[in-house]
Amino acid sequence: MSLKVMLADDEPFTLEGLSKLIDWEAEGCEIVKKASDGKEAYDYLLDNEVDIIFADIQMPKMTGLELLQKIREEEISDAFFVIVSGFNDFKYAQQALRYGSMDYVLKPIVRDNLIEILAKASVLKDIELKEMKDSAGMKRAYMIQNLMMLLGGKFEDRHLEYIKTNLRLSGKIRFIHVAFDSISALDEIDEGELSSLKNKLYDCCRTYLGASDDHCIKDIPGYEEEYEIGFIYCDYMSKEREIDEHEFMNRLSTALKREDFKIPIVLLIGKAVDDIAKISYSYSSASTLRSFKNFRDRKDVYFYEEEMQVNEKKVALCKKELDSLIAAIEQNDKTGIDTYVDMLFDEMETASSVDETINMNTNYLLFRLIHLAVEQDETVNQEEVMLYISEHVFDSSIARGSRLHTKQFAYEYADYLISLRKNVSRGVLAEVEKEIADNYMENLTLRELSAKYFVNSSYLGQIFKKKYGMSFKDYLSNYRVQVAAGMLLKSDKKISQIAEEVGYKDTDYFINRFIALKGCTPSKYRKNAGSIG
Repeated sequence: MSLKVMLADDEPFTLEGLSKLIDWEAEGCEIVKKASDGKEAYDYLLDNEVDIIFADIQMPKMTGLELLQKIREEEISDAFFVIVSGFNDFKYAQQALRYGSMDYVLKPIVRDNLIEILAKASVLKDIELKEMKDSAGMKRAYMIQNLMMLLGGKFEDRHLEYIKTNLRLSGKIRFIHVAFDSISALDEIDEGELSSLKNKLYDCCRTYLGASDDHCIKDIPGYEEEYEIGFIYCDYMSKEREIDEHEFMNRLSTALKREDFKIPIVLLIGKAVDDIAKISYSYSSASTLRSFKNFRDRKDVYFYEEEMQVNEKKVALCKKELDSLIAAIEQNDKTGIDTYVDMLFDEMETASSVDETINMNTNYLLFRLIHLAVEQDETVNQEEVMLYISEHVFDSSIARGSRLHTKQFAYEYADYLISLRKNVSRGVLAEVEKEIADNYMENLTLRELSAKYFVNSSYLGQIFKKKYGMSFKDYLSNYRVQVAAGMLLKSDKKISQIAEEVGYKDTDYFINRFIALKGCTPSKYRKNAGSIG
């Protein structure tokens, strides 16, 4: 980025000579204004930004020193300022420095001296930009930290006050999950590509939000495996675009489709709250939609109120059929599941409001099944069971919420309960550890391993994380880095070759993972003979 330069001198010959003294463009500069006096320079600065000003000390209407003093006191410009003077007088130089002049040079300006000043200004400008970027990054990180506290519902007054002071809010507020909607597709992608997809999704959401991009959150607590983005929606966002909230969400969905992520993306819209202090309720409702959307027709945007609503007509709860179905699932009775699902749907289809009846009975079934799973294994919490339900990918030819869909879900849930009862963690985790040790360089996935050892993939993921304190993917990645560290010390192979041999196709991603675990680059680790990390 070139420096914008202003030249101010009442002598036309001097002004023109200075503009021709060097090749300004070659020095990374652009002369944007030549002012014939201090007042003209001042007026220009009222409406325009410049990076560096060269001003003669003696000019009519307003001297160079008066211009410098005025723009600093009125905070009109923080441009670097250079006083150009024919007077070798320390008093003038002292005044210039007092008001923040970067330099004080005597006429005539020497070419090399001018180039040196510009180089100094360029370096200082880069430092300023970096400091501004670092400051903005720290502010954003602190903002997200406070938002996380509110999302979890465990915040103090200082967290709430910071958000209310620094985040633009309005009457209706919602939490929005923006998520990749195919767990099976994500399992087939390596970590580097997944990280890139997540960053791209994050950037797209921030671009759509525009000036409100500080509402966007990249890492949702508890869902690091889902590669989701979240943001706090406020109704001013749609009002300023003169559209309603449905259109606002649909346009975001359309914008994301245009980016061709190759994996479907879904928006889960939490229920509206009237105060940011209640955002945890909206966050929880958006999370609930993750599970319940599997029993709804496939859509790009789900609103909590619309998916969970029950209208004022009488809606029947088919408790007798539901209790019988739940018992059949608990007993892994496939024949009983078929029978009671048919009985349930026969009964629901006689109701005056079929859709609402199916919704309410489905909700009741899911909540009962969640409770049943927790009873089977006390180490499993409700959120983990909800995650299991949300991760189930059913045959796209089966209508969601239909008889066949409900039967298939019931069969798989019965198998899930068996996994919980057997408490398979002891034996299977040892096998998974051995698989990683033997095949870490391959594209191992939790889904493939769960199929190999006849364990539900979601449950395996849960017990793996409980034992090791990290996800399967993070454990595999860390293992690969440890192997690579040994190879760095014991061989002279190129870093790109080592990266490939331990399972990383993307060398840059490997280096980033290595730095995250070892605290230095692979080259530095090798150079220091492994003394770091």
